[in-house]
Amino acid sequence: MTAENITVELSLEELRELVPQLQKVTEKYRRSESIQKSLFDISELASSVNELSRLYPALHEIVAGFMPARNFYVAFLEEENTIIDFAYFVDEFEELDVQQQPAEELQNSITSYILHTGNHLFLTKETFLQQIGLLNVNFVGPSPVDWIGVPLKRGSQVIGAMVVQSYDESVRYNQEDLEVLLFVSQHIINCVDRVKSRELTEKTIRQRTKQLRQMNEELQEEILERQKIESLQQALFEISELSASNSGDMQDFYAAIHDILSRLIGAPNCYVALLDADATTLTFPYFKDELNTHVQTRAMGLGLTEYVIRQGRAELIDSSQVKRLAKTQQLEESIALTMLEKNTSWLGAPLIIDGSISGVIAVQSYGESQKYSQKDLEFLRFVSHHIAVALSRKRSTEAIQAYNQQLAEKVKERTAELNQTNMFLQKQIEERKQIQLKLEYDAHHDALTGLANRVLFNNRLDLALASKMRYASNNFAVVFIDLDRFKQINDSLGHYAGDLFLKEVAKRITSCVRGHDLLARLGGDEFVVLFDNFEAPSDIEEISSRIINAIAAPFIVENKEVYSGASIGIAYIENGYQSADEILRDADAAMYQAKSLGRGRYIIFDKTMRDKLLEELEIESEFRQMLKAEAFECYSQPALNLSNKERIYEECYIKWEHSSLGKIKREQYWQIAEQSGLTVEMDKFMLNKACHVLQTWQKAHDERQHYRLAINLSIHHLTQTSLAGQLVEQIREAGVDPKRLVIEFDENDLNRRSQFMLPAIKVLKRAGITLVLDNFGSGLASLSYLYSYPFDYVKVDHRFVKTLPRSERNLKLVQSVLSISNHLKFKLIAEGIETQEQLDALTAVGCEYGQGKYIQAAEKINDQPGSPMAITG
Repeated sequence: MTAENITVELSLEELRELVPQLQKVTEKYRRSESIQKSLFDISELASSVNELSRLYPALHEIVAGFMPARNFYVAFLEEENTIIDFAYFVDEFEELDVQQQPAEELQNSITSYILHTGNHLFLTKETFLQQIGLLNVNFVGPSPVDWIGVPLKRGSQVIGAMVVQSYDESVRYNQEDLEVLLFVSQHIINCVDRVKSRELTEKTIRQRTKQLRQMNEELQEEILERQKIESLQQALFEISELSASNSGDMQDFYAAIHDILSRLIGAPNCYVALLDADATTLTFPYFKDELNTHVQTRAMGLGLTEYVIRQGRAELIDSSQVKRLAKTQQLEESIALTMLEKNTSWLGAPLIIDGSISGVIAVQSYGESQKYSQKDLEFLRFVSHHIAVALSRKRSTEAIQAYNQQLAEKVKERTAELNQTNMFLQKQIEERKQIQLKLEYDAHHDALTGLANRVLFNNRLDLALASKMRYASNNFAVVFIDLDRFKQINDSLGHYAGDLFLKEVAKRITSCVRGHDLLARLGGDEFVVLFDNFEAPSDIEEISSRIINAIAAPFIVENKEVYSGASIGIAYIENGYQSADEILRDADAAMYQAKSLGRGRYIIFDKTMRDKLLEELEIESEFRQMLKAEAFECYSQPALNLSNKERIYEECYIKWEHSSLGKIKREQYWQIAEQSGLTVEMDKFMLNKACHVLQTWQKAHDERQHYRLAINLSIHHLTQTSLAGQLVEQIREAGVDPKRLVIEFDENDLNRRSQFMLPAIKVLKRAGITLVLDNFGSGLASLSYLYSYPFDYVKVDHRFVKTLPRSERNLKLVQSVLSISNHLKFKLIAEGIETQEQLDALTAVGCEYGQGKYIQAAEKINDQPGSPMAITG
């Protein structure tokens, strides 16, 4: 009989009896599949999770996948079975206050039973109390409906327990749940061991990394400390020689000590005070002070010197301590007031001879220029000891001999100790060798590009120079490379993109030079190459061209196409050079010459470039001297109403006649001021001169009482509103009405940071100062200033006026600005009028105001004789 016949012959009742069996089989396969998936998930966790804090919630989720497990915890025996660590604990009705608990406090708990016996437990509602009684254990917390706990074993050793429990009557456990949990527990402990091992490994790596970083920091600190010690040792050596060579002229000795203190801690004022035999009177054998030339012998009182003697130790006293000392009557009130008024910082140290205080050495400074610190105090304390030794040299010979004997014994003992620790130091040296090698590499290479840095390049360049001096036939050259538009790339795309750009530049330059050439990055966007063993200069020029072409090609930085370029200076090493710095200087000068000629090219250095640099340095040096001495001659030129010749205001400007170069143009010395960082000083000079002239005019009994004076200022006072307020306050403190002052700002300066200037300009406007936009039309975005800024006057750049009347286009520009001025309520001034034709053209288009040599000369003849008017002094 076939299977088909058997199936057909089964009755309906028989089929119904088979359904539960089929359902059990289905459930069995489903559960097997769930367990298989759980084991796979546990295996995945073991390889993917690095921290136990993330592992236990994941295990809980896996267990809950094949059985009800809303309440679940895992506990481990730790520290030689004395601590039970509840590594994970989730319960509906109970919270765990302390994760780690002593094992002896839980020795009668069912968790402790599993941990110590290695037996599993299955407690049900029906048998719960009976089983607890039989096991002689206590149950802590709310009673569950069902409770299953299984041991976690590593081999035969029980290391933990895993527990699930139910408080819900509808959620019951069975024997099959127990068997599955027992089966899964072994896989779980393998997973926990692997994660623990990985976590421990990573922790060890982090600790070792921290140790290495700490060792590196200690080395850096040791280097800095050694440098400080060298400086201090030199000073101590000088003091020691002074003590040894002193032949009785103590005044010279004190002066030499004062000089040493001045070099190390800054001591413009210094004195030495000595106590008499009765300790009641102070004498001052040495006293140098910028405010007081002499001090009298005095009885002991409540002075700073007496305070150090009473305290018996070195003291640092400044404005913050003076009030406290005066309040506690340890210092005279008059001395405290004087120190507060002059903002004095004072250091004093006792001179101790044979265990008793014989006097005090002190230094002090006035104002904010110098404030002493605790390190300065420590140094003075040390120096005071040496001075005291010099003072007591004759009576301390025997003490020194005894001290030398003690020192010899200490050296002997110390030598023995050093021999014992020598092995330990050798071991430390071996450990630090690798670190030292890394430090040496970092000290000679650029961290960003991996190229040689300035230190390594200069060393190699010194060797090349020495080789050239010895073998004149050897050829060497230095190529100095500066990138174009790097700052724009860095500012627009960010520093990270800028770093990527520099790395790519380094690769491109490397591809252009030969293998034995030395490429280095000096910093920022500056690269240098040292070439040797080339046949002719044309070889270097060919390589320079390749570098320029390579950098001119587009760069892809963070999916953006950017363009740059290179300006190159070439210096060939000749016998006349004495140092590597001279060669780099000349290559740098040639590079700047290439930039000034339009970038994207190379220039070979010649001596005329050096002469030009020296000339620029000479001009800057004399400019600084002239500005410091306020030796510039100031002149004024009026701005006039072209129809009636009435003065609008007088513009103050300076003339500079260089001792050897002749007349320096106005634009040139303002450029020098900006490049040397003296624009603020120049502004201060012009503002002081203007206030002085206006004060003089206010006292005059003629029409000058009503004149207004104009000065050109940089944009420094417009960078912050507070600076503009300070400028207004300075004018008022000088006794000058701000309405009498006119300030001209150059349009090119405003272009640089125009978005920050408007609030400060409004402050000046509200104060009544007349505002002028100078050199209008010489920069970019000029019309935006006319609409946004409250200028009273706008000066058309003299280059537009110069082309009149032959330039119809520039004349139309003047007409357009005149039309705009009627709507925006400012007046137009034509600057640089030099001919009658220019004056006629401007008058014809309706220009009312002007300034220049031509109308100035007419003013001098027809009106006041003071234009141009010297206002120096």
